[in-house]
Amino acid sequence: MSCINDLPDNLASWLTARRVRVHGSLLAICLWAVYAWTIATPGVLDRNGLLKGTDFLNFYTLGNLALQGRGDLLYDMRGQELFARKLLPEAAGYYYVPLYGPQVSLMFAPLAKFSYGWALAAWLSLNVLIYALCCYAVWKKCPNLQKEPWTVLVLAIAFPGFFHLLTFGQNSGLALACFTLAFLALQAGRPGIAGLAIGSLIFKPQLGLAAAAVFIFAREWKLVAGAVAAATAQLAEAWWHYGTQIMRDYGHALSHFRDVLPLVEPRLYQTHSLGSFWSLLLPWPHLAFALSVASSIAVLVLTVLCWRSQASPAIRCSAMLFATVLVAPHLTAYDLVILAPAFLLLRNWAAGHTSRHTWVSAIEVLLYVCYPLFLLGPLARFTHLQLSVMAMTALVWISWRISAPDSSL
Repeated sequence: MSCINDLPDNLASWLTARRVRVHGSLLAICLWAVYAWTIATPGVLDRNGLLKGTDFLNFYTLGNLALQGRGDLLYDMRGQELFARKLLPEAAGYYYVPLYGPQVSLMFAPLAKFSYGWALAAWLSLNVLIYALCCYAVWKKCPNLQKEPWTVLVLAIAFPGFFHLLTFGQNSGLALACFTLAFLALQAGRPGIAGLAIGSLIFKPQLGLAAAAVFIFAREWKLVAGAVAAATAQLAEAWWHYGTQIMRDYGHALSHFRDVLPLVEPRLYQTHSLGSFWSLLLPWPHLAFALSVASSIAVLVLTVLCWRSQASPAIRCSAMLFATVLVAPHLTAYDLVILAPAFLLLRNWAAGHTSRHTWVSAIEVLLYVCYPLFLLGPLARFTHLQLSVMAMTALVWISWRISAPDSSL
């Protein structure tokens, strides 16, 4: 039994800064070399015959709908496919379930003024800039990591969530910006501004569910007020631009979300949530759903307890970020980019404890193994076990344990 308890300590001791930096460098070289080779082709199709920045086509189409005043197609999947085909012949056969709020089309209208290739290049560049600024801003709040700038830089470049973000051309970078601003505001003692940042996630509402539950049950009313104000402002802008009927169509699309979930998440192994964990593990859908609800509630309870403790904003925000991913009703690998601040903050906390406590070692090991686990999702097709979800759940539990009043840390 003692050997098992010593395992995290032994692994953590093995994970020296130099070894982690080398592993991160190798991972980054492999990931980005494959990415560069795949997209290094003329035109908008990659070497696999797929559209470059595949999901960006959805945003590009929505932006053009806004420019051309075609709000009637915002929630017409077939109509959008025909519309996109006229914009870009290579887009034939690409269908996207219309679930985004109408304000998203207004957000992408400026990019829609350019050709698809130039718009995609601008969008990917903007995401790189957002990711770099967010990581830098959080790193500056991590005093114990200031002596390891190259290690932090290498691991940021090698982070699987960042890789998937650019590969898919998704908008989760904006969600990362919202969470980062929320953390910085909380660190500065500005809960109202933090709430505004979280409320801005209404364009991707599934990523705001955990925060909403935590803020309400933790009685963080300034945060709640700020979140409601920001969400209302976004939706009001969409209503003012498109009118009442479009808002009704949006509400109808959200109310039927479970009906289209198989279309939204055709590959469960690309998701890393409790819902996908149980669905892959168990062949009984009703039991899997019940267990996903029960485990999600348990994770939220631990996060609320952590939030109501005297723990630092770093620990509380880290727990909330992992909970956000775990309980999200719809999540794909590119959404993992929002966890970048949590990795920095927890590593900074661990680096500040020179005593090799079990929790310190466990955090270091779990953060390390999450990198390959986020990339090995396809193996779950055969194993039916998502180890990444188990690792993130363990990190939430540890965050709660170290925030408890009786904790020795």
